[in-house]
Amino acid sequence: MASRKAGFRGIGSENVKFALRAMVAQKLRSFLTLLGIVAGVATVIAMVSFVSGFNDAVTDSFSSFGTTLVQFQKYEPRFGGGRLPEDQKRRRDLTIEDAEALKQTATLAAAVSQERYLFGNDAANLSIKTPEGQEGNNPTFLGTNPDYAPSNNSFIQDGRFLVDADVVHSARTCVLGPMTAEALFGKRDPIGRTVLVNGVAFSVIGLLEKKGSFLGGDADNILIIPISTFDEMFPQVKNGGGDTIHIATVPKDPKRMYDMMDQEVAILRARRGLRANQPNDFAIFTSEAQLKTFQQITGGIAGAMVLIAAIALLVGGVGVMNIMLVSVTERTREIGVRKALGATRRDIAMQFLVEAISLTGVGGAVGIAVGLGIAMLVRLAFEFPAAAPIWSIVLGFGVSTAVGLIFGLWPALKAAKQDPIEALRYE
Repeated sequence: MASRKAGFRGIGSENVKFALRAMVAQKLRSFLTLLGIVAGVATVIAMVSFVSGFNDAVTDSFSSFGTTLVQFQKYEPRFGGGRLPEDQKRRRDLTIEDAEALKQTATLAAAVSQERYLFGNDAANLSIKTPEGQEGNNPTFLGTNPDYAPSNNSFIQDGRFLVDADVVHSARTCVLGPMTAEALFGKRDPIGRTVLVNGVAFSVIGLLEKKGSFLGGDADNILIIPISTFDEMFPQVKNGGGDTIHIATVPKDPKRMYDMMDQEVAILRARRGLRANQPNDFAIFTSEAQLKTFQQITGGIAGAMVLIAAIALLVGGVGVMNIMLVSVTERTREIGVRKALGATRRDIAMQFLVEAISLTGVGGAVGIAVGLGIAMLVRLAFEFPAAAPIWSIVLGFGVSTAVGLIFGLWPALKAAKQDPIEALRYE
C-alpha cells in the first residue's frame, strides 16, 4: 500500500512538472487559454476587496454616530435626490414641542436632540469667517440643544458643549468641528475666539473630537449653535414648511432600542391625532436600518460582479477544454506508446486531468495576484480600505482548480479511452 501511494505521488508530481513545461513551451496558447480564468478570479478578488472595504467603512461611519440612534423627521431618508412624493409634501411639520414631549414622556430615552439644519440657498449664501477675514470651508450649520452630543455620539476634545442656559438665553455661542476650526484658525486654539456668522459675532466655546467622513460628507466640518439662536437668525427654516427639524434619540439601554422606538412612535402618533388604521405621517431613521440598506446594495453589486466573473470562468473553462482536446489529438501517438509500456486508463486520465488542473491553477494564482494588485492600487490611490479576506483568496484558487477538474474531465476520459494500436498508427 505504501509503495502504491509513493508511486501515485511520483506520477502526480511528474504530471504537474510536465504540465508546467507544456505551458512554457506553448506560451501564447497558454496565455490565451488562461485569460478567462485570470479575469474571473481577479474580478472575484477585487470585488470582494471593494465590497468588504466599503462595508467596513460604512459600518465604522454608522458606529461613529451611534448604532442605537433613532431619528424622526418629516421626510423619508433619500439618496440621490429626486422629487418628493405628494403624500410626504402634505405631512405636518414636526416641532420643538414634539421633541420636548418625547423628552418628558419617553421613559426609555436617554437623550432627545432637537436639530435644525440650514439647507439650499440659505446654506449656499451663508457667510462664516473670522474678524480677520479668514473664511470657513462651507461647514454643516445647525442649531441644536445639549442632547445633540449624546444622541450623535459626539464628544468634546476642548472647551465645552452647549448647555441649557445657552438655549434659554439664545446665546451667541458655537461649537466647531476640527476641520472647521482648522479652516478658520489654522493651528491656533479656537476656544474663546470669535466667528462671524452672517456678520453676527459668536464666541467659540467648544471643539469636537474628530469623527471622519460619512456618506459623502465630512462630519468634522460642522458649526453648531443653540437652536433658539438659530430660530432668531433663520426663522424661515422653522416656518418654511419643509424639513424643519430632526429629532434624534438614543435609549438608556442599547438592548431596548426598538422598545424605545415603539414608545416614541406611540407618543408622536397620539400628539398628531392619528387613528390606529392610519400610517405614520413622519419618517423614522435608524442607523441599523440604513446600514442594512447599504449592505443590501453592496450585496447586489457584488452578486452582479460574481455573475460576470462566473461567465468569465465559464469561457475560460471552455477554452481549457478545447486546448486539452487539441493536446489529446496532438499527443495521440504518445498515448499509444505509454499504453504499450503498461500505462493504465487511470494513468492516462490522471495525466491529462492534472495538466488541466495545473493550467487553471496557474491562472487562478495569476488572477489572485492581479485582484490583490488592483485592490492595493485603489487603496493607495484613493485611501479606500479595500482588503481581500483570506476566505476569498482560498475560494478564488479553489474555484479555478475546480474549473480545471470539471472542464478537463472530458479530454482526460477521451485520452484514456484511446485504443493503443490505433494511437500508435496515428500520424
